[in-house]
Amino acid sequence: MNKVYKSANQAIEGVKDGMTLMVGGFGLCGIPENSIKALLELGVKGLTCISNNAGVDDFGLGLLLKNRQIHKMISSYVGENAEFERQLLAGELEVELIPQGTLAERCRAGGAGIPAFFVPAGFGTEVAEGKEMRDFNGKPHLLEYALTADFAFVKAWKGDTHGNLVFKQTANNFNQSMAMAGKITVAEVEELVPAGTLDPNYIHVPGIFVQRIFEGKGYEKRIERVTTR
Repeated sequence: MNKVYKSANQAIEGVKDGMTLMVGGFGLCGIPENSIKALLELGVKGLTCISNNAGVDDFGLGLLLKNRQIHKMISSYVGENAEFERQLLAGELEVELIPQGTLAERCRAGGAGIPAFFVPAGFGTEVAEGKEMRDFNGKPHLLEYALTADFAFVKAWKGDTHGNLVFKQTANNFNQSMAMAGKITVAEVEELVPAGTLDPNYIHVPGIFVQRIFEGKGYEKRIERVTTR
């Protein structure tokens, strides 16, 4: 099975209006820049996007928000995006905010085939509304359901032609779990190498979870907020 695609535009073939997409990365670190731009060009609408964040106004998922392609965001941290805030307050965007650890575990559970689990995070807050609660060891826990997606878009440091992926440092956040939870996983990599090149001891995602892979180009790798001392 040939998993290698020449470009992001080819790799996103089959994405349609109303689909649910997972988008890896942490802030602006490790986001699938090429795939997001290809989705922007494709113009699909009514998307539900599962992502730790919603990008910034002119980069990452912020581009799809600005183009009104996203109907619902399932996220944890969205504080850097003014357009997200505007659409939310205007009632133009449906939003499900999830504690960051719970979001990560819901994605991981989806990839592992675990349908649901209990966690203590969020009890006693709006997050708990409408959810089943049980006590474990005298502590209340909420029932949370696993997340999966029609497509998962992830970005890796290196990948091989069989779809095996290696992430680098913080860019691994959410990419690894989301790569396993998509019905079709599209991986873009900074460097695509022949199968057998990667050390098996350092592979984060086995190729069995990846259906499509391509070598990206022109990565900006923006810093979301620069701080100095």
